[in-house]
Formats: sequence, C-alpha cells, structure tokens
Amino acid sequence: MEHNRLIWSIYRAFMKNKNQYSQYSTSAVSLIGRLIRVERLHKKMTTIELAERAGISRGLLQRIEKGDPKCNIGAVFEVATIVGIKLFDADKISMQKHINQLEEKLTLLPKSIRNTRNELKDDF
Repeated sequence: MEHNRLIWSIYRAFMKNKNQYSQYSTSAVSLIGRLIRVERLHKKMTTIELAERAGISRGLLQRIEKGDPKCNIGAVFEVATIVGIKLFDADKISMQKHINQLEEKLTLLPKSIRNTRNELKDDF
C-alpha cells in the first residue's frame, strides 16, 4: 500500500512538472522529501518544531516532505541535516577539502562559456 502511494505521488509530481524536470530529478526530490518525513516522525518532531529549527515556514516544510522540486535547495539541505540525513558521503573536514579542490579547479576553467559566432561568408 505504501509503495503504491509513493509511486502515485512520484507520478503526480512528474506530470505536474514534466516540462521542467527530468523523471530522475523528480524522483530524487521525492525520495529526499520522504526520507525527511520518515526521520522527522522517527524523532517524534512535529512539523512546527522542525520548521522553527530550520527557520522556515510549516508550509515550506510540508512542500519539502511532499517532494516539491521548486523548494529552495538550502532549505531542503538544512531540514535534512537537522533530522540527521547524511547528504554526502563525507565528514566536515573531507567535504571542505573537496570544496577547496573544486575551487582550485574552477580558477583554471573559463568564468563563462559563450557561443561562437558564425563568420560572415561574403564570398559570393
């Protein structure tokens, strides 16, 4: 029964946003929302308590738990962290090391990418 409900909610989210988000992205957002809800209930926290701790509205928390892909990613990450969901397979030190490595890499890459202009062909 729970499995059917999950599939149906993923389908509704996908159909609602089918022109904006890939099925994989929609499923991932739905998954993290459900993980957050399960952990919140496991910790016996109300939506109001968790929303207050995260500094967001109860309505935004409910949208996060329902898998709304338009929710602010920072809010989603904060709520997930509060309920104890590990977002990346790294501790704080290794995560900061990885961030620093990526910053070094970004300094070597162009700041922006522009489309090349087609040369004017005037040899008629």
